[in-house]
Amino acid sequence: MEFIPAKTIISGYAENNSWFGHNYNMNIYKGCNHGCIYCDSRSDCYHVENFDEVRAKKNTLALILRDLKSKRKTGVIGTGAMSDPYNPFEKDYLLTRSALELINAQGFGISLATKSDLVLRDIDILKKIQVHSPVIIKLTITTCDDELCKKIEPNVVNSSKRFEAIKELTKAGLFAGILLMPVLPFLEDNLENISGIIQLAHESGAKFIYPAFGVTLRQNQRVWYYKKLDLLFPNLKQKYINQYGNDYECRATNAKELWQFFKKQCESYGLLYKMEDIIKGYKQGYGETQLSLFD
Repeated sequence: MEFIPAKTIISGYAENNSWFGHNYNMNIYKGCNHGCIYCDSRSDCYHVENFDEVRAKKNTLALILRDLKSKRKTGVIGTGAMSDPYNPFEKDYLLTRSALELINAQGFGISLATKSDLVLRDIDILKKIQVHSPVIIKLTITTCDDELCKKIEPNVVNSSKRFEAIKELTKAGLFAGILLMPVLPFLEDNLENISGIIQLAHESGAKFIYPAFGVTLRQNQRVWYYKKLDLLFPNLKQKYINQYGNDYECRATNAKELWQFFKKQCESYGLLYKMEDIIKGYKQGYGETQLSLFD
């Protein structure tokens, strides 16, 4: 794996961030080798060259420790938005695990997003962080069909393994749930798939599901996606062209129906699905302590 130069790793402070209540962002790795056909991070606007090649930032742990010590306020550090913190290289390099150890020692919280069950390795550290700060783990699951999963997300563990990971995380007392996004039009936007995910989420003990019924397509991301559709699902690309043209946001044509069904099912199982409720859920019990640090 190549190591690339970096001046900093943890971003500046943001208060009242609407995306899972993050106060900081952390990206240790650059690029991703999951091979997901829909990945928005391929878009030109992110300026990630050789996207399928995973690289790590030089002097990662020294930079993270310096960044953490320089912060005037503690808070929740989000990671996994641009590159999965549990890519295959993490097994050997342990950069995410070591970062979590520093985050724990410095009294910060963590919000992890991943598609890997390797996160289970770090349950011990996540439980230590949870003693003093909020912890949330989000596993992306877009289909309950492992065969479809292998096609659209070829280099990661299948959906059933991710549901098992959620079960282990929640058994350990951690706040874990599902990012149900994107829901690919004409492939995943059906009641059978959504119902299956909700049912398995409930059986796995998930605390929440946060959905987006559709997919975003722009620039070279669209080119890549259409190339993969031609290879895996012949004739499906034309449906996209006919329905969406060059639109950035490709909402499921039955998004309203899916939302009403999703909402009703989640409420019947007690699954959180609104962002404000999810944030409140995983930060509950830390409010007064955390807020006093933000004054």
